[in-house]
Amino acid sequence: MNQPIELSLEQEFSLRTFSDQVKQMSREQAQEFLLMFYKQMMVREKTYQELLKHQWEVGSG
Repeated sequence: MNQPIELSLEQEFSLRTFSDQVKQMSREQAQEFLLMFYKQMMVREKTYQELLKHQWEVGSG
């Protein structure tokens, strides 16, 4: 479990493409995008928590 997780070739390509797109953004665009991205991460985390909570409640009954 201490080994770093490596990206697949497709993920590496996607990351490179994303990097190229970000480099073309203005500072304001990048800041707006970063805030939107952070909010999406928070929503995803909350969704995972709710799904796990629901799954555990179903399994414990």
